Amino acid sequence: MTRIELDRREFLKGCCAAATVGAAGPALFFSGDAKAAANGYDTIVHVFLRGGIDGLNLVFPVSGEDRNHYEEARPRLRVPVSGENAALPLSTGGSATGFGLHGAASGLRDIWADGKLAIVHCCGMQTTVTRSHFDAQQYLDFGTPGSKGNGTGWLARALQAQPGVPSSVVMPALAVNSRMPANMLGATGALTMGSPTDFQLNGGAWAWQAVRQDSPAGFKGVRETLASLWQGNVGIEHAGRAADAALRTVARQAYTATLPDGWPSTNFARQLWTVAQSIRFDLGLRYAALDVGGWDTHESQGNDGGGYYRDRVAELSAALAAFYGELTRTGEMARVTVVVQSEFGRRVRENGSGGTDHGYGNPLLVLGGPVNGGRFYGTWAGLHPETLSPYFGDIPVTTDYRRVFAELLHKRMGHATVDQVFPGFGNHTPLGLFAPASASASATPRAVAPGPVRQPPRQVPQPALADIRTTSAPAEVAGEAASAPIRHRRGTVHLPKRISQPLLRLRLRLYRLMQEHRL
Repeated sequence: MTRIELDRREFLKGCCAAATVGAAGPALFFSGDAKAAANGYDTIVHVFLRGGIDGLNLVFPVSGEDRNHYEEARPRLRVPVSGENAALPLSTGGSATGFGLHGAASGLRDIWADGKLAIVHCCGMQTTVTRSHFDAQQYLDFGTPGSKGNGTGWLARALQAQPGVPSSVVMPALAVNSRMPANMLGATGALTMGSPTDFQLNGGAWAWQAVRQDSPAGFKGVRETLASLWQGNVGIEHAGRAADAALRTVARQAYTATLPDGWPSTNFARQLWTVAQSIRFDLGLRYAALDVGGWDTHESQGNDGGGYYRDRVAELSAALAAFYGELTRTGEMARVTVVVQSEFGRRVRENGSGGTDHGYGNPLLVLGGPVNGGRFYGTWAGLHPETLSPYFGDIPVTTDYRRVFAELLHKRMGHATVDQVFPGFGNHTPLGLFAPASASASATPRAVAPGPVRQPPRQVPQPALADIRTTSAPAEVAGEAASAPIRHRRGTVHLPKRISQPLLRLRLRLYRLMQEHRL
């Protein structure tokens, strides 16, 4: 039997380390040493819109047949094409695309005009259909649609597999949050920091925390003392040194809570300002994660493009535009890519409460210096009822979101393969969203020739008529829908492989009647 002995000094060191965790939070332990790296690398900023943004009122048709379908489905919530809150039409290479942005998204429209905002149509989880916030967010955070058993976030795995990150980098990944988000779970190199100006040990008596101007001669505060206690080779001492390095590095930087002139004073803008400063201070930041909530608009969303939803879009657009403008002005934006994602979209048809319920496909926003922007990517399936009927009236997903991230990781971050980041995802043919890393420094906004907007949606395999709370594998190929179960309280119905459009409409009507009468 091995005898474990712990002398008074070791005991005190352990107590001090434990007290530090309690005072400043476990996020202090997730960082490297205090040496900064050279700024010759890319940074991905992932913005998660928690709650499921209504993408069809952010990016929507402004002309043609789909405009008619849009207005019919949303007689109150539709964004007008003229007057107050009018849509902002989007053009590519001087030609109209037939789509527009919400009238409150002028900042995003300007980035589009600059050639640095791309929009991926009908993006999302192509192999899994769910209308549960909890399931959808975990599938996306873990990067494993249909499975929540991985235990590590996709950003954590991306960081783990990231080539060319020295062990001395103090901030390879940053979550601007009060807690570690699920997409970074397992990343021992990630730092969680809600506010850099509050990132300090503040437990215990204020006068004892650190040496101050009025401290007695020879006084040594808790912050100065802890560093000298973490000199051994015990696991908790390694963690303590990492925590101390993070504290000292952040404290040495000229972080400020004062926003630059012209920035909005919202919480999201402050989050982005923290990221902008962290990039500027050259701390080796490769991945940053931010959450923006408040998008679950089941009621009182706002009629005619106004109200609550308009304010949320204005906040999102203005903050992203300020971030883009700030880093473009100083040159850092050439190596920064921002991806704006939500767990799912909303239903095409408005509900009876002046809102929208949980849906499926959604636009994905990608902006930054490396982005070949000013155009749409992916496949727009259209809003014709016959197109939407196999998906319970939802916008289908025609582009798997992992295809976007796979290209980003490969072209900009240097990942040779994404198998470790997105297990089981082998189809990652590039969409052409990003310039090669070697060309980013000199990338300038450019006009892109318009491409086709509408393609037949059946060219892309995806779940067909899947149960809204059940995972299903992609199977629709060349117009043939595979057998898929729909589960209700009174049993399971299996669909035939070939389903005619009249039968689809009949089944959809039957499904709606069952929902209305709670069968």
